[in-house]
Amino acid sequence: MAGLRLPMIPTHSLPSDSLPSGEDLLALERQCRRSGSGITMASLIGTWRLRATWSRDGTPAPAASAALLRGLGACLILSGEETDGALRIANQVNLGSLRLRFDGEAELTGRRPLLMFSFRSVRLSLGTLTLFERGLPQPDARRMPFFALIGLDREQGRLSARGRGGGLALWMR
Repeated sequence: MAGLRLPMIPTHSLPSDSLPSGEDLLALERQCRRSGSGITMASLIGTWRLRATWSRDGTPAPAASAALLRGLGACLILSGEETDGALRIANQVNLGSLRLRFDGEAELTGRRPLLMFSFRSVRLSLGTLTLFERGLPQPDARRMPFFALIGLDREQGRLSARGRGGGLALWMR
């Protein structure tokens, strides 16, 4: 925690010289719960590459798991217009020119905020050729997946969040 410094959007930040620890994210999360994160829809627009994950208690995920996700180019893509308040969300991994992509809709709620989302379709493609595409059933409103957004550091291009399952994640722009 000694490496934790302020501010981030608008008042939180993570160490810039290396990846934060699970303890850093837990401290940032406690601060976010008290005062909110200040993250807006406009600040989320872009492609976020998964950089690291931790368990719910801040323990680092197995190195092989994190390396595999980074190697597959796991990313979160958010796009949309602030005027209509809707976000489009995509989550994808790539193995060479083979791509598995989930597409759907998302919205920000609350001051922390939560990024609530649901995927509407899944597609497997090889280059520009679609091999498989299918619609997905919508989850019950009480079981919607979400990311509780913890912090966004524009300077470092880092987004941290806790998922519905409890794990922590760090993405880089």
